[in-house]
Amino acid sequence: MIEARRVLANQKYGVAPSDPTLVGVTVLMGSPRRMITDTFNPEVLRGQVAFITGGGSGINLAIGKALARLGANVGICGRTAERLDAGRKELEAAGAKVFAAVADVRDDLAVQAAVAACGEALGPISFAVCGAAGNFVAPAEAISPKGFRTVVEIDLLGAFHAAHACFEQLRQTRGSLLFVSGGQSYVPFAYQAHVGAAKAGIDNLMANLALEWGRYGIRANSIVPGPIEGTEGMNRLGGDNAEAIWKAMTPLGRMGTMEDVANVAAFLATPLAYYISGARIAVDGGQNLTGSHVFNRAIGDALDAAKGETA
Repeated sequence: MIEARRVLANQKYGVAPSDPTLVGVTVLMGSPRRMITDTFNPEVLRGQVAFITGGGSGINLAIGKALARLGANVGICGRTAERLDAGRKELEAAGAKVFAAVADVRDDLAVQAAVAACGEALGPISFAVCGAAGNFVAPAEAISPKGFRTVVEIDLLGAFHAAHACFEQLRQTRGSLLFVSGGQSYVPFAYQAHVGAAKAGIDNLMANLALEWGRYGIRANSIVPGPIEGTEGMNRLGGDNAEAIWKAMTPLGRMGTMEDVANVAAFLATPLAYYISGARIAVDGGQNLTGSHVFNRAIGDALDAAKGETA
């Protein structure tokens, strides 16, 4: 039944099925899954300290676990104590000494306090990940000023608060910043005007900090996740046919995993990336190359259907 819905969705939106058995071709889906320690020395980040906003779950937690498996200790902050407690356990199981603090990235004083306490608990921060984010689906005309402001404050202002709070410690360690951006920053997606504005701001902030803070030895980069399975973002951009639609929009023909993103983030923390700064790196299976038309039509249909149910 699920596969039937996927086929119907693919036919409706004019895209080829992602299941190779449905089109009579063989698709190479990539190498078998490997642990990051199969590629990198598990001691490569020994003595390093990472600080991650929104680090209690999702992609941000996956980044923390990848760093922990390479020897780093990890500080995390977020709004929910329960998520942070669960994240702490996973990070400790991955080998890290962990600091956790409840802090809303919209509150600059709370972020400053969390960053200072992390430095005292674990040592000076050498890798800061600005990953806290918010999202919802809505036509631009239906987004309230409060809703627009909330996403910009969490994503963009929160990223600035974290980067600004980490500056002195990063200058001390000659460390680096990583911003978790989104494809909406450079490919317009319908019903995502608020997110696109915030993510575009993040990428521009990253470039400015790479330019200004390079003289202190601080690097800054953005990572741009594509359709990643099991994330809150995909759940909010979901629907019965979401997986089939996203796969069809992605040249590699599959959803990404949180580990796909985390592995690239961890690479950027290693000495192999010490001359990379000001870069925006897409981890999306090539999805940005196909545009957003299929997504726009599918979400529009879903919103129209929801209106019909409530009419």
